Amino acid sequence: MLIYRPDGAVAQDPDRSAPELAPALPVLAGSRIGILDNRKPNADVLLHRLANRLVERTGAIVVRTDTKNAALPCEDQVLGLLAEQVDLILTGTAD
Repeated sequence: MLIYRPDGAVAQDPDRSAPELAPALPVLAGSRIGILDNRKPNADVLLHRLANRLVERTGAIVVRTDTKNAALPCEDQVLGLLAEQVDLILTGTAD
């Protein structure tokens, strides 16, 4: 049996610089949460449960939910709307 670990090194394209991470929000209270569901089985369940927990614990609010195809990049229009309307995006994969 082969086991592949997801925490291995990631190859970088020599023609592109590494992306910078956005700064962490100091406080989630009152933050606007967006959900980007990749439509994999159970991704919606995972993301909505996580969002609901954050709402309960911090007072944040879910203001937007979008979906995308897991095999394709998110459309620029959807990313633009998320960037304008939310402070935090929850996205991920599930199976």
